[in-house]
Amino acid sequence: MSARHLVVTGGAGFIGSAFVHHVIEHTDDTVTVVDSLTYAGNLASLEDLPSNRVRLEVEDIADAAAMDRIIRGADAVVHFAAESHNDNSLDDPSPFVQTNLIGTFTLLESVRRHGVRLHHISTDEVYGDLALDDPQRFTETTPYNPSSPYSATKAGSDLLVRAWVRSFGVQATLSNCSNNYGPRQHVEKFIPRQITNLIDGIRPKLYGAGLNVRDWIHAEDHSSAVLRILEAGEIGQTYLIGADGEKNNRQVVELILQLMGHDVHDYEHVADRAGHDLRYAIDATRLRNELGWEPAFADFETGLAATIDWYRDNEQWWRPQKAATEAKYQKVGQ
Repeated sequence: MSARHLVVTGGAGFIGSAFVHHVIEHTDDTVTVVDSLTYAGNLASLEDLPSNRVRLEVEDIADAAAMDRIIRGADAVVHFAAESHNDNSLDDPSPFVQTNLIGTFTLLESVRRHGVRLHHISTDEVYGDLALDDPQRFTETTPYNPSSPYSATKAGSDLLVRAWVRSFGVQATLSNCSNNYGPRQHVEKFIPRQITNLIDGIRPKLYGAGLNVRDWIHAEDHSSAVLRILEAGEIGQTYLIGADGEKNNRQVVELILQLMGHDVHDYEHVADRAGHDLRYAIDATRLRNELGWEPAFADFETGLAATIDWYRDNEQWWRPQKAATEAKYQKVGQ
């Protein structure tokens, strides 16, 4: 395949920057990263990438003129940009509406005008949650049932993409992914918060009883799946991305403690999150069978150990975020 020019929105964020690194390592493509550099965007996540293949545009995806200028002439847009923290959406939903809905609408209109391929990144949280003892998993036909302002705006953005495919012939695919973990994730998130707390000599914190289940996937595996969908996915189709990584939060905390040489029970229970979904679980059969994708980090413990090593070795990346993040959590007793 000849080299393409990709526009990656949200490419300075966690999973966006993981994808940019993956593209540079595994293809000859060039990338324009579009990121407004909110608190979740980090220039340090891009600093070791070759300047002749990656450039940054600091722009808001809701700025139609900027998007037209950047997208014109691109081969594809991969749309990661989103407000994505559930707790923040409960405090103030407005940035989620602006970025996830208005921003996606603006991108759709731009790729429509310029005839550019789009891949839209979404979340399994649009499906709501499953009972802890339910044997079912989410599939591409699971009805949407979002439970927070974050998941509701992501569900809305998915539906916009589907409508623009059907109504205007936009060349787009979608993917809904389970919880990502790995290098360069903001320390407000569950796994890096516990790792960095332990590095700082602070006991990990566990919401409620810790029985809520998430389906974990390494960001490198998410990236390889997105690239595969971009290359071979059927226009208009949705693909669920998961690596059969169901673990409850207590299991994750105890494994982090074990891997970092601590007593597995040395953690603190804190008040549960408001509206905390019980369980997410992804059935990625379509992606595996139709596109032949397989995860490299099928073993969660191996991926988690590598993630711990990264945070130990890259304190200069996460240290500037840590104090403010913990101060914010302390205000709400978490």
